Amino acid sequence: MLGIWFHLSRRRRIQLGLLLIMMFASGAAELVSLGTVLPFLAVLSEPERLWQQPLVQALASNVGYSVASQLLLPATLAFAAAALLAALVRLANLWMNGQFAAAVGSDLSCDAYERMLYQPYCVHVQRNSAEMINAIRQTGNTAAALNSLLQLITSTVVAVSLLIGLLLIDARIAVFAAALFGSFNFVLAVISKRELRNNGQKIAEASGLQLKAQQEGLGAIRDVLLDGKKPTYLQIYRQSDGILRRLQARNNFLATFPRYAVEAVGMVGIALVGALVVSQQGSAASMLPLLGALALGAQRLLPALQQIYSGWAVLRTYNAPIQIVLEMINQPLPAQVFCIEPLNLRDSIRFERVYFRYGHTQVDVLQGLDLEIRRGDRIGVIGSTGSGKSTFIDLLMTLLAPSAGKLLVDEVDLHDPDHPERLLAWRAAIAHVPQSIYLADCSIAENIAFGVPRNQIDLARVRQAAEHAQIASFIETSHNGYQSFVGERGIRLSGGQRQRIGIARALYKQASLLVFDEATSALDGSTEESVIAAVEGLSNEHTIVMIAHRLSTLKRCDRVIRLENGKIIEDGLPKPLSIY
Repeated sequence: MLGIWFHLSRRRRIQLGLLLIMMFASGAAELVSLGTVLPFLAVLSEPERLWQQPLVQALASNVGYSVASQLLLPATLAFAAAALLAALVRLANLWMNGQFAAAVGSDLSCDAYERMLYQPYCVHVQRNSAEMINAIRQTGNTAAALNSLLQLITSTVVAVSLLIGLLLIDARIAVFAAALFGSFNFVLAVISKRELRNNGQKIAEASGLQLKAQQEGLGAIRDVLLDGKKPTYLQIYRQSDGILRRLQARNNFLATFPRYAVEAVGMVGIALVGALVVSQQGSAASMLPLLGALALGAQRLLPALQQIYSGWAVLRTYNAPIQIVLEMINQPLPAQVFCIEPLNLRDSIRFERVYFRYGHTQVDVLQGLDLEIRRGDRIGVIGSTGSGKSTFIDLLMTLLAPSAGKLLVDEVDLHDPDHPERLLAWRAAIAHVPQSIYLADCSIAENIAFGVPRNQIDLARVRQAAEHAQIASFIETSHNGYQSFVGERGIRLSGGQRQRIGIARALYKQASLLVFDEATSALDGSTEESVIAAVEGLSNEHTIVMIAHRLSTLKRCDRVIRLENGKIIEDGLPKPLSIY
């Protein structure tokens, strides 16, 4: 948990300081509550003996009391007020602990998500989405662990205060109680420490497998239903879920079972102490205030000790999730540059001796690429699988950085470390239409104006983009038009309709560079022809780079580039289809 401290904001650290003050107030309130027990029980059992105390008589005379029986009301009120004060302070402390843990949990969750989103594209392609989502989910466990830590500290302060009170009442009994209960909890902690830690690691792993089974089973629901793979994914989920629940139940047991054992030992200890004190003093009545104070102190002390042990057990259980969260939030956060104006292409894009490899030990995917794309060009890119087409597109969009060489836009190096704002400015000037379009579970208008707040969507621009993408007639004949919901991942639409919404999304952005990554592969021939014609009708201010699935798409390109083994082997005018 110490690693969390370095990620707390100044505001949270101040709140934690105030919380520590409240914890000490809880301990002081418990001490005062315990201190009022002795005079209260003394008034009940032997008021005359209490009246003989000089301090009591001096205080009583100041308020007009003259006999011992008059002490009952103030003693009762003092005891009740102290008990209520202690309860209110503990409740306030409990509420503040929960609120602080929740706030820190939210901070960590947002921080983890931010650092995840802002990582370079090359980091994302090497990670499993279920793994990343599970890491964010673990911030909930981290918040629970933090709350347990705060309860542990509070309970420790309260336990120490109660022990101080017991020491003031009877030092021998206090030392005996501290040694008995302390050693008992220590032995339990030693016995369960390793199992709690190992179970926590297994819980984190099982949680990740559970989420992975959910994502894969629901994400490919058509194939799962078609191929009858429901039992397979159900079995994967059942195994991970069963392990998860059993381990959680076992750790919950390990965290709570000492309560009953300690309570039993405590009650036996109180009985023995009471019997010993009475046998030594000879009069039970005279010892009633002492025995009552000791019993109340023990009754308050036992839950505090149990909370200390329970908080420690929770921290051991959530050690693995905490490490997962720390690993996520310790990722470097790239400098955030807020770019207002896109870096629109004025002259040309140039690849200058560009090499790229995905890892230091891997071979070059692109090898010495030299290429110039002029403003307004319609470029077609073809090549066999593994030729480097997708890598070329990712480099063009600056999602990847060259391993060697330069990518220049209007003779400006986009990857100049002294000008990180250029990357965002260039990306703002690009619209990308992938082969598989991601659609959010919202309206068609919101999917076309993807990422734009709902109240800022330009509906006229949405309609224009839909018309160019040859999807306007379908949308406008739908029941709710542009406000129709598409379902999760566009499940209510056909593949061609999803693709055309993706094209409309790119056109809505009004970017200077349009990148089509096999974007028309899901369209029928006539619709593809209409879409390509609409794209061709765009002004020459738009530069278009198109990876083609069907060679018929290339006939409207100004140039066709063929890639093989990461090299350009052809670059020229499109040829008749029979030649390809």
